[in-house]
Amino acid sequence: MALFVHLKTVSELRGRGDRIAKVTFRGQAFYSRVLENCEDVADFDETFRWPVGSSIDSNEILEIQIFNYSKVFSNKLIGTFCMVLQKVVEENHVAVTDTLMDDNNAVIKTSLCVEVRYQATDGTVGSWDDGDFLGDESLQEEGKDSQETDGLLPSSRPSSRTPGEKSFRRAGRSVFSAMKLGKNRPHKEEPQRHDEPAVLEMEDLDRLAIRLGDGLDPDSVSLASVTALTTNVSNKRSKPDIKMEPCAGRPMDFQVSITVIEARQLVGLNMDPVVCVEVGDDKKCTSMKESTNCPYYNEYFVFDFHVSPDVMFDKIIKISVIHSKNLLRSGTLVGSFKMDVGTVYSQPEHQFHHKWAILSDPDDISAGLKGYVKCDVAVVGKGDNIKTPHKANETDDDDIEGNLLLPEGVPPERQWARFYVKIYRAEGLPRMNTSLMANVKKAFIGENKDLVDPYVQVSFAGQKGKTSVQKSSYEPLWNEQVVFTDLFPPLCKRMKVQIRDSDKVNDVAIGTHFIDLRKISNDGDKGFLPTLGPAWVNMYGSTRNYTLLDEHQDLNEGLGEGVSFRARLMLGLAVEILDTSNPELTSSTEVQVEQATPVSESCTGKTEEFFLFGAFLEASMIDRKNGDKPITFEVTIGNYGNEVDGLSRPQRPQPRKEPGDEEEVDLIQNSSDDEADEGGDLASVSSTPPMRPQVTDRNYFHLPYLDRKPCIYIRSWWPDQRRRLYNANIMDHIADKLEEGLNDVQEMIKTEKSYPERRLRGVLEELSCGCYRFLSLADKDQGHASRTRLDRERLKSCMRELESMGQQAKTLRAQVKRHTVRDKLRLCQNFLQKLRFLADEPQHSIPDVFIWMLSNNKRVAYARVPSKDLLFSMVEEELGKDCAKVKTLFLKLPGKRGFGSAGWTVQAKLELYLWLGLSKQRRDFLSGLPCGFEEVKATQGLGLHSFPPISLVYTKKQAFQLRVHMYQARSLFAADSSGLSDPFARVFFINQSQCTEVLNETLCPTWDQMLVFDNLELYGEAQELRDDPPIIVIEIYDQDTMGKADFMGRTFAKPLVKMADEGYCPPRFPPQLEYYQIYRGNATAGDLLAAFELLQIGPAGKADLPPINGPMDMDRGPIMPVPVGIRPVLSKYRIEVLFWGLRDLKRVNLAQVDRPRVDIECAGKGVQSSLIHNYKKNPNFNTLVKWFEVDLPENELLHPPLNIRVVDCRAFGRYTLVGSHAVSSLRRFIYRPPDRSAPSWNTMARLLRDGRVLCNGGPSSHPTGEVVVNMEPEAPVKKLETMVKLDATSDAVIKVDVADEEKEKKKKKKKGSSEEPEEEEPDESMLDWWSKYFASIDTMKEQLRQQEASGIDLEEKEEVDNTEGLKGPMKGKEKAKAVKEEKKKRTQNPGAGQGAEAPEKKKPKIDELKVYPKELESEFDNFEDWLHTFNLLRGKTGDDEDGSTEEERIVGRFKGSLCVYKVPLPEDVSREAGYDPTYGMFQGIPSNDPINVLVRVYVVRATDLHPADINGKADPYIAIRLGKTDIRDKENYISKQLNPVFGKSFDIEASFPMESMLTVAVYDWDLVGTDDLIGETKIDLENRFYSKHRATCGIAQTYSIHGYNIWRDPMKPSQILTRLCKEGKVDGPHFGPPGRVKVSNRVFTGPSEIEDENGQRKPTEEHVALCALRHWEDIPRVGCRLVPEHVETRPLLNPDKPGIEQGRLELWVDMFPMDMPAPGTPLDISPRKPKKYELRVIVWNTDEVVLEDDDFFTGEKSSDIFVRGWLKGQQEDKQDTDVHYHSLTGEGNFNWRYLFPFDYLAAEEKIVISKKESMFSWDETEYKIPARLTLQIWDADHFSADDFLGAIELDLNRFPRGAKTAKQCTMEMATGEVDVPLVSIFKQKRVKGWWPLLARNENDEFELTGKVEAELHLLTAEEAEKNPVGLARNEPDPLEKPNRPDTAFVWFLNPLKSIKYLICTRYKWLIIKIVLALLGLLMLALFLYSLPGYMVKKLLGA
Repeated sequence: MALFVHLKTVSELRGRGDRIAKVTFRGQAFYSRVLENCEDVADFDETFRWPVGSSIDSNEILEIQIFNYSKVFSNKLIGTFCMVLQKVVEENHVAVTDTLMDDNNAVIKTSLCVEVRYQATDGTVGSWDDGDFLGDESLQEEGKDSQETDGLLPSSRPSSRTPGEKSFRRAGRSVFSAMKLGKNRPHKEEPQRHDEPAVLEMEDLDRLAIRLGDGLDPDSVSLASVTALTTNVSNKRSKPDIKMEPCAGRPMDFQVSITVIEARQLVGLNMDPVVCVEVGDDKKCTSMKESTNCPYYNEYFVFDFHVSPDVMFDKIIKISVIHSKNLLRSGTLVGSFKMDVGTVYSQPEHQFHHKWAILSDPDDISAGLKGYVKCDVAVVGKGDNIKTPHKANETDDDDIEGNLLLPEGVPPERQWARFYVKIYRAEGLPRMNTSLMANVKKAFIGENKDLVDPYVQVSFAGQKGKTSVQKSSYEPLWNEQVVFTDLFPPLCKRMKVQIRDSDKVNDVAIGTHFIDLRKISNDGDKGFLPTLGPAWVNMYGSTRNYTLLDEHQDLNEGLGEGVSFRARLMLGLAVEILDTSNPELTSSTEVQVEQATPVSESCTGKTEEFFLFGAFLEASMIDRKNGDKPITFEVTIGNYGNEVDGLSRPQRPQPRKEPGDEEEVDLIQNSSDDEADEGGDLASVSSTPPMRPQVTDRNYFHLPYLDRKPCIYIRSWWPDQRRRLYNANIMDHIADKLEEGLNDVQEMIKTEKSYPERRLRGVLEELSCGCYRFLSLADKDQGHASRTRLDRERLKSCMRELESMGQQAKTLRAQVKRHTVRDKLRLCQNFLQKLRFLADEPQHSIPDVFIWMLSNNKRVAYARVPSKDLLFSMVEEELGKDCAKVKTLFLKLPGKRGFGSAGWTVQAKLELYLWLGLSKQRRDFLSGLPCGFEEVKATQGLGLHSFPPISLVYTKKQAFQLRVHMYQARSLFAADSSGLSDPFARVFFINQSQCTEVLNETLCPTWDQMLVFDNLELYGEAQELRDDPPIIVIEIYDQDTMGKADFMGRTFAKPLVKMADEGYCPPRFPPQLEYYQIYRGNATAGDLLAAFELLQIGPAGKADLPPINGPMDMDRGPIMPVPVGIRPVLSKYRIEVLFWGLRDLKRVNLAQVDRPRVDIECAGKGVQSSLIHNYKKNPNFNTLVKWFEVDLPENELLHPPLNIRVVDCRAFGRYTLVGSHAVSSLRRFIYRPPDRSAPSWNTMARLLRDGRVLCNGGPSSHPTGEVVVNMEPEAPVKKLETMVKLDATSDAVIKVDVADEEKEKKKKKKKGSSEEPEEEEPDESMLDWWSKYFASIDTMKEQLRQQEASGIDLEEKEEVDNTEGLKGPMKGKEKAKAVKEEKKKRTQNPGAGQGAEAPEKKKPKIDELKVYPKELESEFDNFEDWLHTFNLLRGKTGDDEDGSTEEERIVGRFKGSLCVYKVPLPEDVSREAGYDPTYGMFQGIPSNDPINVLVRVYVVRATDLHPADINGKADPYIAIRLGKTDIRDKENYISKQLNPVFGKSFDIEASFPMESMLTVAVYDWDLVGTDDLIGETKIDLENRFYSKHRATCGIAQTYSIHGYNIWRDPMKPSQILTRLCKEGKVDGPHFGPPGRVKVSNRVFTGPSEIEDENGQRKPTEEHVALCALRHWEDIPRVGCRLVPEHVETRPLLNPDKPGIEQGRLELWVDMFPMDMPAPGTPLDISPRKPKKYELRVIVWNTDEVVLEDDDFFTGEKSSDIFVRGWLKGQQEDKQDTDVHYHSLTGEGNFNWRYLFPFDYLAAEEKIVISKKESMFSWDETEYKIPARLTLQIWDADHFSADDFLGAIELDLNRFPRGAKTAKQCTMEMATGEVDVPLVSIFKQKRVKGWWPLLARNENDEFELTGKVEAELHLLTAEEAEKNPVGLARNEPDPLEKPNRPDTAFVWFLNPLKSIKYLICTRYKWLIIKIVLALLGLLMLALFLYSLPGYMVKKLLGA
């Protein structure tokens, strides 16, 4: 299907000019060529072709736009022609002449003539006349190598086409990705953006057009949309990216570190929990904590591994809590949590920090969660550095739900699910037994068995399940399912399915397949649960021939890339979420194996015959080891074509033709009769005939195929699942295009080409088009019967993803600006990753193709090509990327043999043509071969047209000459022990090779040599060779006098091709020199600067070629230099070198270096330093600056490296090389004279930090042009918005306003008072250095939090800025106003400005220092502001597997600097005042004479040390080395601590330069044996000392002369300021009126008085001087940031474990020159001693305690209550009250006092406990534990264990205030469900009230089990001494006895009392009622009794 548009002419144009046409259909545009200088008629006569995926709708539109073309500006639209394609669709052919419309839709005179054809799917084509399209020259250019049209043209002229020739050429291939979704409405050409002129150098574009437009001429790439460039700019195409060495499967170092901090809410009563951590098979446990549900551990575990990444990431991390574990019993599992290492590694920073793991019980899935464990988990590979958040006084975040240990996007409530892995059957298994026994058996019994007993083992999340064993079967049938139960979504990414061979001795793996759950599920809103199949998966592994010991067995285990097909397995996977409330559910998570329902044969798709064809066009670079035996190549797909393994070839299924079962898109009617019946006798030919190789050069051989190219072809049968592969191919195409584009943008940025943003826009445009194109193509074949659920869901989700990606790409495109290119590039990289992820199809269909090289029938090397890359399709996007193309393959060694240096040599290089498709479609299989061949067929296929050939004979060949311009290489690999190499390059092209000369002793050779390869014969059509020439291989070797040359690296290139009929002229020729990256294995090993051109030799012979002019360099023999047009243009530069000194030189050949000298060399010129006469005494040079002149290229990117060598001058004029260093880029040393016209303020207009700036807005009293800089009290949020540039001409005033601060504080107080009790101002005497430190850490954390938040804001802000930028820059004043407004808003309404500020806790005002979470060097650019350090290297570069690093090669350091500048400098540079010509550019550097310095090292603390002892702890102490001083603070080691606080300072006297490298190490103290090094850090003090940043002693925030913040520097701020001004030749400082100082043209203001110890105020200038110093970077010309008072955090490294951090050390260093006044005493930073406290707890009463016991006689409920209490961590000191026996109401009276003495650190809110860990411990260990009081109620039992009733834990820093009465006391107080006021015992001192006691019931829910009335009273140790009290109810201050009822005595001791009590209490009312009733009855009886007598009396009147 295709649409053709033939644009003939455009007439009636106005004026004269260059014209260009743009033709758009479905959003994909083609540009015509540019017609230059045409007048009124433009005769385009061009044809465009769109391959169409879906039928054209009759209302779609074709749009043609005609432009006036401009090279510089954007093209101007003349008019547009739109045409609805209705008529075209009906008639298939329409010719139109019509007028154009202008952009206002008005008709203009200009008219155009166009012809449109549509060739529909069903083969109905408009009437084609022979001459009509095919004769049309332009079209033949357009449509070459089209796979489609060939099949679409009826064979009406078979005679005129020899096979292998083509009738068509497709319009530029590079257009593919512009294809968009079906019907798009025609869009107007985007109006040109005004923000950037659309200028691109024309010649670049032409060159680009030719290189990348696939041979269209330069004009045919239009500049119409130059602002979005869709063609490559950098010459990436000439650098094929080929990776040689396998990186998978090679072991690496990993370290998993896990800190178990605490556990909470563990389910169970009064347990003794232990946490066990398992990683893989390693297991470690914490100590046991007694009787608590929320134990606190803070224990750190480290696991070290040396395995391959795949194995590592599949290991499971399991954290489980075990209850009451001891030596005898293993304990019971409370709950566990599982996650694989890969999940942790894929987290940001490879870690989870302070997260809560949810525990669940795998044996009881109906139960809920079993508690939480808080932990840190980190996984570090070699070279990863992990930024751990700062370990300071971390407050316990009680927000558990918000900090769960789950990756982002996983819901906190995970459900239990069943994973059903259904195993149906397998095919094609290899033989797994020797055939010896089998033959014996066969001879005796006559039965022939299959030699394999397979079963399938599935492992997932640490569990394994396996199917039954099928005895002796190559095609086993299982129909079983393995069922796993795990939480969903699982935290384990991969499931491993392995076919194993059951064996009596040991089972071996046959093949392994990993199911990545992320690829078969989608967690989005419209996502789906994991599902798979039923589908076949292919397994690969070692070669199939069975040997007893298979060296490649690892490959079968799934490690590394499989080298052969092993088997295929049909499996399915389904997931069912369980309803745990269902009672029938089995609650265990054991793996089960059940029968599964079988599936039908056809469920995986209809089996079709596939045809694979391959032609070997060249085989060269065959390793010389295989050079003497005949060589053959074998191609296999699955087991088809495999010569060795005749056994298990699947029988060829007979294709059953059902009626109406036609191939879906059967475009190819069997037009030739011969195809119908040739299927039967087409036997596969899968290997080439053996041939002896011929010598190419010393290392490599080649096969002399010459003009006869062998072919192979294989028929195979597979289920037809092409749609899967097609969709993957479309996505791969989009991804390849995107990757190419992104590489291009990166290359543009790297080589500083102009307008990378335009190229990125083009890339995004192509991406969005490609995405829409996918949507239109992928939705076909919906009704396919064998589509699995995964197919349908994946398609939906891919379509959703790509649609949204297309949208995002569109939006991003609009946002790409010059300054955002880099950020947006990163976002695009995410697109690329996502595309690659989506394109990876989890359900395989056709196995990969393997090409093996057999030497003498032994398998030597292989290549593996994914079958989808070879798959043929009608639709171009679905076509595999290597289908019908000639591909260069480099064969590699299989498995482990390919690791290391063996894998670096190329085994063979093949040029191979491959085609794979359905047999029915096979008529096109030769279409992509280079033309000009004749087919040679096997005898049986002689007359048949489509019978594949067994070889091709080329009749057409072209003669070429290759010119290789080898200019230079840099940063090569050091191959000799001297640290240098003797490099030469060897260039291979086809079967020739040549070498450059050898240059001795250099890593940066400049060969400057042209190599000419003559008599090259290339086969195929000239035009094709031009577009896709063969690859050139360049290998670099080190020449050795003995033995063979060592391999140093390799790179690949493609030459620029000139055909005989082209001119050798710009823009394409002469070619440009370019850098090619050199690889050695997978590591980069330098760059090569070279150019390559391939010139066709025409009929006139070599006379036509450009002459090889230029002198034969006679000194160098017959060596031709690189010709003039190609070599870079040079100009004169001067290089000045500052020689400062040499440091740390190691011995050379056991002799010490005594008289070293430094030689500098660059581009053949150089200079030598003066000689150091005695290195030991003074390693500095006495002549500081020398210079030399040299010719360097104008283009800075081509500058040669500069070599620094150090030699030692020995006796008798001998020299030995000590070490060398190559400065690969001179860029950073180039001096560019300042542009005097622009006002430079500190050479770059610096932004004033922190944005506290108001410009030109000050009151008019300031002199005009002054800049007022107002120091307001600093808001806690650094405002990123308000940044204002100052210029050098204006003055600035900076004032520190104290009054404001006070006001501000009062305001805040007023505000604060309503919400929380006011905190008193801290008392000066209470504060110490640690207060300052902790306050600073809080600030640092706050800043980090804000940076994260503002990172998000900035993204949004950027959009706003872009719109604002267009309004034109605001004037200074306006801007200042805006800033003021902003500020006002902030201060008035802190809530509105920033959410973060509103709830701001009012912090007491403490002076702070700066805590750097990294080394100080990284903050200040290594202190290389003028003095640079160059590492001198010696010895060979280590290879990866030796684990050696560059560190080990360093033999010393050279200190100095360079300055490079073009020679005639502008006049004014040298004229500055005080210019000293001897120092050249290095003016004002200090003298380098030795100087004595006092070094004061303050070590604060270490965090996360690597455990050094068996118990998982360490006993660290500090060791410091500087020169000869070695301090070991061994006696002050800190026992069993991984986060020790040292708090020490050390003074050392040193003399620079001899002693300048300070090493601070942390050692582990051992009682026996030597102490182990944990880690060390090295600090170069000299660079710090001499740096302009003044790193000798940090500048404090404020100046005070007493107290905790005393000024440390012997020089006061005013003296420092004066000195800086003098050194920098700055005018000032002028101290004006008090509180004001002027430096240069800046004015600083601030307070003018200071208080001394006695509170007296004195006038002082120090405050303003300090203010000037803290803003020193604002001073014009000399300003730079000065180092503030700080603490730096340095990683500790251990040479034995290179690259992996062993912990961190916080410290800072002060240095004071000895010739200055002596500094004061060191600051006291000794760790705070914990304060001793006593907590007195009185338990008064209990109430509503649950009644546990039943009375023996009466059966009533009662309890014998007692209360137990302890402070956390002191369980062994628990205290119990006496027992209140027989409480019948749950009330208990105690009046009992507990006393808990403890040591407490207020700053960290922790209790400090020192105790021996066990009876064997040598010394006490210090623990820090949160201050928590536990109260429990128990029921005392005489004979059995006491019963636990309930408990509450109170955090003494924040616990709920007790209720006034028992009634008001509710359960919610403890669970935190209601907001209760929280109190701190440390503030309240005394608290009394009722608290609830809770326990969990059977359903794991809290219930109230009692209430306790208690009083807490906290006293310091001194107060407690003055006011002693007794324990329990003892003296002093005894409590009265509780008034308990007597029955508290047990009934058998005092029966009467009990009975009395019983009667009195229980039956009181009953008895009263009975008595009353009896009385009543008695009365009645008496009444009745006496009634008759009485009545008689009355009657008788007695």
